[in-house]
Amino acid sequence: MCCFVVPMAEAIAVTAVRRHLAKSSAKHGEVSNKEKLFKVSKLESMLWGGTILLVVDHVINGELTWLFPFFTGDPENLLHEILTTGVAMSVICTIIWAFWAKFARKSASAIA
Repeated sequence: MCCFVVPMAEAIAVTAVRRHLAKSSAKHGEVSNKEKLFKVSKLESMLWGGTILLVVDHVINGELTWLFPFFTGDPENLLHEILTTGVAMSVICTIIWAFWAKFARKSASAIA
């Protein structure tokens, strides 16, 4: 019922990293950071998209409401779900992105 918390926290951190990279590349006029920015923005999009989909799913299923106490499930299960499902989803998403980033770099260097 609150497995979206971990991907959301990771998305917030990745957004901060992307903004820092954008600021530093604009400040120093570096072109080499554009590839890094592109790859980090893809991870950011994946995490925010997954978070939004999970929130919508939980609202549709009635596990998340707009009224207090917001989470309708058992409070004892919240931490367990965060640590098992949420962490697993974030790790899998990041691993898939890492493979994509590695493959994209190799294919771009093979073309050039």
